[in-house]
Amino acid sequence: MENKSISDIIEAYLKEILGDSAQVEIRRSEIANHFDVVPSQINYVIKTRFTIQNGYLVKSKRGGGGYIRIERVNLLDDVNVLNSLIQAIGDSVRERDAFDIVRTLYEENVITRREGDLMLVALSKQALSIGDSKAEDHLRARILISFLNRLRYES
Repeated sequence: MENKSISDIIEAYLKEILGDSAQVEIRRSEIANHFDVVPSQINYVIKTRFTIQNGYLVKSKRGGGGYIRIERVNLLDDVNVLNSLIQAIGDSVRERDAFDIVRTLYEENVITRREGDLMLVALSKQALSIGDSKAEDHLRARILISFLNRLRYES
């Protein structure tokens, strides 16, 4: 039997709530009560699992009527989403984050499996190994942004 962490379970629950909808609004405290965890655990799951790299936009409103809105986005149909993704990458990106972006592009049928495999190879630690991890992350970001910009013009 597979041992899932509480974060995995909360992520699956939120994705189930989202279902086929474009977005869902939740109350952090209600979800925390449902799983008997502290609200910061919900923040952690949302911050790490529902990122622009994974194809989600998260907006929140604080206060008594506050909510967290999780919105599934099509990465390349909306120029603002693509720009947000490029901005999130910035001038440096870790291999894991780059791979998450490629996975999301594949899952959203923006790229084929072959294109994704080629991108993963080009972005891998092995391909970019120059002995300086910061320089490798900078180079990885430049390559990934170039891929994304090329996809934008192909659409």
